Amino acid sequence: MARGSTVQDHVALAEIDLCGELIIAASNTTHDRLTADEIDEVLKVSGPEPKDP
Repeated sequence: MARGSTVQDHVALAEIDLCGELIIAASNTTHDRLTADEIDEVLKVSGPEPKDP
């Protein structure tokens, strides 16, 4: 196994985990689709950064 592939494997596993979380959230929702806010919540991200005046 090449040394660089280990890092890629961790990234791939993290992406698979996030996809799984989205699938679980989508299957538990009562409406047709997850909203952008619901997706952000599942992925643990916040909205856009405020712009400096």
